[in-house]
Amino acid sequence: MDNITLYLPPSIEITDDQFFEMCQINELIKIQRNADGSLILKPLLGGISSNINAGLTAQLANWNDHESLGVAFGSDVGFILPNGAILSPNTAWIKLERWDSLTEEQKEKFPPICPDFVVELLSPSDTLKVAQKKMREYLDNGVRLGLLINRKSRQVEIYRQGKEVEVLESPATVSGEDVLNGFILNLGMIW
Repeated sequence: MDNITLYLPPSIEITDDQFFEMCQINELIKIQRNADGSLILKPLLGGISSNINAGLTAQLANWNDHESLGVAFGSDVGFILPNGAILSPNTAWIKLERWDSLTEEQKEKFPPICPDFVVELLSPSDTLKVAQKKMREYLDNGVRLGLLINRKSRQVEIYRQGKEVEVLESPATVSGEDVLNGFILNLGMIW
């Protein structure tokens, strides 16, 4: 099943709180919101994609537990970006000082903050062009480092602030660079 984009008439404005509530009662559909207010409906993942997502998140969480420099997230959180979009990367990380600047209420719902680091895994319901657009949107909203992993082509696209996208062919690992100092993402489980 492909992603579905649902366009709403301009007269319907869904607040961040209403959107959060809508997502909670429609738990079998992953819903994201574009900056223009349209909704992206994504089907649940299959076993392979879900397993890979879990492995990516586990690697980041394990590194973060040891370093205690920030907060790691899996694919089940939505972030309210400065442009108004609410997006959910497969894996994300926020520097601790930035996370601690949020109120407890903001942390409980969809946090109004753009992650410092995101990973997107191209799933069978995604197109490369749409995923690349999403990565550019993350960068435009403050992500410092982003990885787009394409299992079919065995490529990783690296997105950095102010730099051209770098494409790696079948890398065994990818560094967290200066954003996640000392973090090495092992991609052996993906290929």
